[in-house]
Amino acid sequence: MKNFLFLLFIFSFSASFSNSAESSEDSEEFNVTDMIMHHIKDSHEFHILDWKGKSVSIPLPIILWTDKGLVTFLSSEFHHDDDAKKVVTKKGQSFVKFHEEIYYANTEPNSFGQYVILDQDGHPTNDSPILDLSITKLVFSMFLSIILLLLIFGISARNYRKSKKGLPKGIAKFTEPLVLFIRDEVAIPNIGVKHYNKYMPYLLTLFFFIWINNLMGLIPFFPFSANLSGNIAFTAVLATITFVITTLVGNKNYWKHIFWMPGVPIPMKLFLAPIEFMGIFIKPISLMIRLFANISAGHIIVLSLISLIFIAESYWIAPASLFFSVFISVIEILVVAIQAYIFTMLSALYIGAAMEEHEH
Repeated sequence: MKNFLFLLFIFSFSASFSNSAESSEDSEEFNVTDMIMHHIKDSHEFHILDWKGKSVSIPLPIILWTDKGLVTFLSSEFHHDDDAKKVVTKKGQSFVKFHEEIYYANTEPNSFGQYVILDQDGHPTNDSPILDLSITKLVFSMFLSIILLLLIFGISARNYRKSKKGLPKGIAKFTEPLVLFIRDEVAIPNIGVKHYNKYMPYLLTLFFFIWINNLMGLIPFFPFSANLSGNIAFTAVLATITFVITTLVGNKNYWKHIFWMPGVPIPMKLFLAPIEFMGIFIKPISLMIRLFANISAGHIIVLSLISLIFIAESYWIAPASLFFSVFISVIEILVVAIQAYIFTMLSALYIGAAMEEHEH
């Protein structure tokens, strides 16, 4: 089954790329950077493949709050190639999509036929709607992962209730060891026996939420394939929550060791205090970047290896390209779990350090 999924993973990407390459042979050279960015960034639809020069996609809802109230429509009304040449008019307002951002359309197209006006740096000068509440691919994936988590743990809880001896049944046999692992190897060692129970719900949510989304990002077809953990806004929110908890639960010893470390000469205290204060913010920033960079790197490597077929313009390189793509994909299955564990473990470590009682 695993081998089948890997082959399906590779051939789905290969089919998509080959169709893209064929459709662009007469127009422009295959652009690796554009292709990779297209697959890892957020979008307003799920792109399935390009077939005979036409895009096959599953649209998602566009939800905008404008000067004239709520405006909704499907993203299929825009041009898939995101070239800002298609205008959608709703409630007397015209909208255009440029690089997956929604803007008010200019009244007349520019020399390129686009309804956006760009400054000298290539940034749109068009006004944006007041709020963009659209369900993008990443938002859809996040909601889907929440539903999956509720189903997994809802069924696990039901199986426990049905068990006469309190033994796990069905899917609970899978979830119980993971819950115990987070409790015994992450929460208790880092937070302590006295306080760990209070933070178990947060740590379990972190681990399973990140892990499920990472796994979904490895499956290259609808309704999965979204690179949620590879979006720095997503990792920034998770890191910010850890930062807020750490800051709020920090005791006097925690703050004293940051601003006026005991047992250290005064000149060194004055030197180290700014560094320790910076560390308060560096820790969540490192959490944010580590998860974002590792997950994005995995996707980029796989896509780059597959792209070698089209860069070399030879099918002779295909076996080696597919072999290494499958090899990296196998490693990625481990990496996505490890990254969820590291994020959870470091969060527990930071929270525990803020609550630790020091004796001198």
